Amino acid sequence: MNLSKKKSLAARALNVGKDRVFFSAGRLEEIKEAITKQDIKDLYKEGIIKIKNIKGRKTNIKKRRRRSTGNIRKKVNKRKKNYVIMTRKLRSYVSELKKQDRINADDSKEIRKKIRNKSFRSKAHLREHIGGLKKWLFKKNEE
Repeated sequence: MNLSKKKSLAARALNVGKDRVFFSAGRLEEIKEAITKQDIKDLYKEGIIKIKNIKGRKTNIKKRRRRSTGNIRKKVNKRKKNYVIMTRKLRSYVSELKKQDRINADDSKEIRKKIRNKSFRSKAHLREHIGGLKKWLFKKNEE
């Protein structure tokens, strides 16, 4: 007697997997006559259909997830956002300096290349670099 359809119906009616549904061997005729979900539920209440316990480790302890170096992921968008914000800030600062004639076109071009390569951590770092550049230029002009 093939009761696979009844087994799947019972699994759906009782919200368990097919493997957990167990039919008692002596009352198979009653199970065969069950058509609706309500019939299955009634048979379950009578004890003709039983549900097996969950096998395996799931019932015991959930394994703890380990956060090792390979499992930590940074958001790419966050890094990109920070990069975009910083480059826009630094580029606008360089363009202001260029308009004020505090740096010439060649220097601004070099600085923009360094900005693109993430050479500067912040605007203060860029100012420091430009200050060092000016000192170097003055020394070069004096010689």
